[in-house]
Amino acid sequence: MQTYEQTLQRLLQTVTGPDETARQAAHQKWNDCAKPLGSLGLLETAVESIAALTGNAQISLFPRSVLVLCADNGVVAQGVTQSTSEVTTIVTRNLALKRTSVCRMAAVAGCRVVPVDMGVLDLAPTEGVLSRRIANGTADISQGPAMTREQAAQAVLTGIELVREQKEQGVRLLATGEMGIGNTTTSSAVACALLSREAAEMTGRGAGLSRDGLQRKIRAIEQALSRNRPDPRDPLDILSKVGGFDIAGMCGVFLGGALYRVPVLADGFISTIAALCAVRMCPNAEKAVFASHVSAEPAGPLVLEALRRRPLITAGMRLGEGTGAVAAMPLLDMACAVYQETYTFEQGGIEHYVPYGDCE
Repeated sequence: MQTYEQTLQRLLQTVTGPDETARQAAHQKWNDCAKPLGSLGLLETAVESIAALTGNAQISLFPRSVLVLCADNGVVAQGVTQSTSEVTTIVTRNLALKRTSVCRMAAVAGCRVVPVDMGVLDLAPTEGVLSRRIANGTADISQGPAMTREQAAQAVLTGIELVREQKEQGVRLLATGEMGIGNTTTSSAVACALLSREAAEMTGRGAGLSRDGLQRKIRAIEQALSRNRPDPRDPLDILSKVGGFDIAGMCGVFLGGALYRVPVLADGFISTIAALCAVRMCPNAEKAVFASHVSAEPAGPLVLEALRRRPLITAGMRLGEGTGAVAAMPLLDMACAVYQETYTFEQGGIEHYVPYGDCE
């Protein structure tokens, strides 16, 4: 019987690169639209990248879902958060009731919210929440590994499986979200390990820490990195030692997006660090990663730079839950409206613009 890690490695070997023929076809379709070439900037390249991912220049972004992966983190015991772990349970239940911030934004964007319990502390089965529990929260990373390597692989596979299920339901666009008190601490620790940066540079105030709280958070991350010594060349090792079930699951969502050809909008810092894990695990997974916004967390721009992604939105957001990713959906909808419905140069009796420089 295969281990979770062996199953994961087998799947990753099947992920192919982007379809450059479809990308070029989308690029040509943009150039036929009666407007200045390249004038919608990142919106145009996003549509082209979706074509390259799906292998089809005919783009459809409905129906869509935001997967909100929820889990608790043992490092909360170190006083690194303003809230207690009970808040993870409260918000998870309110996600199921469609009462949270991302739920209200998703309603406007025509997006379904799918809360997923990856390991919320003591959460009983809850109507409206998918139960994909790996364990009852992670261990305290400042004292030892967050989880076993097999649990990390299981969480990644769970994310991949979530994408398969969504694809079977007809979903054409996904967004990643998360909920878990303490997960900016784990994300910063993962970022430090992946990017070989110091904790003080990669750590922010999260949901609103005091100056003293921020220092406790930095010390906990430093202790976690020193004690666990995650291997920067091995994303699964990093996830198991200093990550969380939510981050590992989102890593799997990006891998699943590449495997099943579904575009995945990354939310903020926590989502993008999961995306970076996915790309380090499987370089071809890069084709499924779409950046929605740049987080106000200090590591946000650095992670996007490592992903070679430019955000559609720069609004100083740091709410989480997938709010930034959902906020980008209407922008993509408007881009698709132009791409699919605008009259061409030929239809308008206008001479084609000549491609020049960056517009080519």
